[in-house]
Amino acid sequence: MTDTATNPFDDFQPHSHTPGSARAALASPRFRLMFTGAFLSNIGTWMQNVVLPAYIYHRTGKASLVGLLIFAQLGPLLILSIPAGVIADKFDRRKWLIVTQTVQLFFSLMLFPLAASDAAIWLLFLMQFGVGVGNALNAPAWSASLPTLVPPQDLSGAIALNSTLINGSRVIGPIIVAVLSAWGVTTSQFFLMNAVTYLFVIGALMRVQLPVLQKIASEPGWRQFTAGLKIARERTEINRLLISLATFSFFSLPYVGLFPAVASLNFGIDEGAPVYKWLYATWGLGAALGGLAIGTIFVKADKRRIIQYGFASFAVCLFFFAIARTPIQAFIVGFFLGIAYFGTTTSMMTILQSRLAPNERGRVMALWFMAFGGTVPLGNLVFGPVIDHFGARWVLIGGAIWALLLAWWCNIQLVDTRKESASQQ
Repeated sequence: MTDTATNPFDDFQPHSHTPGSARAALASPRFRLMFTGAFLSNIGTWMQNVVLPAYIYHRTGKASLVGLLIFAQLGPLLILSIPAGVIADKFDRRKWLIVTQTVQLFFSLMLFPLAASDAAIWLLFLMQFGVGVGNALNAPAWSASLPTLVPPQDLSGAIALNSTLINGSRVIGPIIVAVLSAWGVTTSQFFLMNAVTYLFVIGALMRVQLPVLQKIASEPGWRQFTAGLKIARERTEINRLLISLATFSFFSLPYVGLFPAVASLNFGIDEGAPVYKWLYATWGLGAALGGLAIGTIFVKADKRRIIQYGFASFAVCLFFFAIARTPIQAFIVGFFLGIAYFGTTTSMMTILQSRLAPNERGRVMALWFMAFGGTVPLGNLVFGPVIDHFGARWVLIGGAIWALLLAWWCNIQLVDTRKESASQQ
């Protein structure tokens, strides 16, 4: 069932940068164009991501409803990622990405009049669900396209920059919100701004050329949807990475979606105050630097070891984030928590992507997004009511304990050693 894709581009420009570094990835004009468009669009996305949960928490005062909102946004990843992965491997990715970005633009735009009129909460959830559907259909195709924009040896730099894109915008978005809120910009106007920023990535997609992969042998019926599962089942290291990510997302990352409640209950920070946006931005800055470090400082390091050290560091940071009681403590620990969080997950994605053929990436990356984005809202649904009744501290400590277990279990180097020994027998 495997074949090799046609060489996506035969005209990659030579460069003198360290292979696999962030600078090497940026040497590709196509990657630069997509990176710039996506970065500007993601700034708007994170403006909305920091404003909307805080708006819902302000109106309802319930962490459980914030968790339900996050499920409306990310839950579609659980259902739609696999069919979206099949589409990513079988059809024109460029056209498909333009469609999915347009879908997200439309539903984000609809949030503008609804929030301006303080419409019913369920209508806001419905619009956010529409954004989530567009994102779920978009994510596998986007991640499968990323490696084709750079030479294979520069893949780790491209992945590190993609992580920086997500988290750099996570920093800039809340800062813009904090500044513009002081100038009188309303919640609904932030939603309008986000809708407009989708035009940046749509414009980049209309200008860039994406490679057309050779057609793979068509699997009959349901096997088209289970091909990614088959690959994961047959390759132990991929299986372990996906299981580690899914359980990490469920047990250790509920604080991401429930950030307003954690900030309010643990640190006494009001979700509507500027200090909340700055705390979120500080954590996001750490995450951006953690992802970027994989393609710069640690470009030559063994990513398998970084995963283990990353989980252990995350466990320590989350524990201290749980017991912190003042805003200054939260700012300091939150910064390092962000570094450990995305340094670890970026290393995991680098290993995963580097071990997949071009025509396998769409379907396996669908499983990645189910494990990452899709499992987080389930954790929010489960732990949101727990936080409402018992507070956030013990939920965070439980997540720290689980991350520490993963530091031992997600040992890809040991998996590779056992595989090599078995092949030699």
